[in-house]
Amino acid sequence: MIRFEKVTKWLGGSLVLDEVDMEIRQHETFCIVGASGAGKSVSLKHMVRLLTPDSGRIFVGDDCVNEARGKDLDRVRNRFGVLFQGAALLQWLNVGDNVGLPLRMKTDKPDEDIDRLVKEKLEMVDLVETFSKTPYELSGGMRKRVGLARAIIEDPEIILYDEPTSGLDPVTSRTIDRLISRLKTDLGVTSVVVTHDLHSALAIGTRIAMLHDGKIVETATPKEFIKSDNEIVKGFLEAQYITTEAEWKRDPSP
Repeated sequence: MIRFEKVTKWLGGSLVLDEVDMEIRQHETFCIVGASGAGKSVSLKHMVRLLTPDSGRIFVGDDCVNEARGKDLDRVRNRFGVLFQGAALLQWLNVGDNVGLPLRMKTDKPDEDIDRLVKEKLEMVDLVETFSKTPYELSGGMRKRVGLARAIIEDPEIILYDEPTSGLDPVTSRTIDRLISRLKTDLGVTSVVVTHDLHSALAIGTRIAMLHDGKIVETATPKEFIKSDNEIVKGFLEAQYITTEAEWKRDPSP
């Protein structure tokens, strides 16, 4: 569904992506992990053409994203919903207006229809009671969930998650994990999750790809990933106290 072919990107004189080949399948939860600065978020930005590769090509279905222009690029971007790392809520709008903003900007739907759709999406993230609240009144985890409601307001085919558990405590992080898995099932979407949180990736991922020094050094199922012979992967696992002594327990259920 999403395919990188020899994608290379330089930023600020540094090689961030080095001839990256990657394929994300329809309806899977594909997790991209790696240390800070490994190129994870840069990869996401290329998928929606917020960045353009210096060389190589990126496909979403049959569309070459880095060659798309005008209405063709808009059509590709409309296939995506994005949960930004900091949720990116507008502080001067209440929750309902934040979630409904894409519909008000892009459609001529009447306010009552937009409010109904907003409440439907908020219910999917277990936050319908926050409709009239401001972002200031919400916890960090709640703001992430509001951001997710906004990401799905236009019923996208693909949801991009940029560090969805960053800055959250372990209990709230696992709540976000379960929500990601539930939305994948309920909406039938393809999920791409960028994270340094291996506990999250192992719990929700269909496959996990590890970026290191601009290259994909491993792509594997969670069960295969924790048993990898790659020294970089093993070091990353050990740094988060994940070992192969016991079978990794997945618990992404809603």
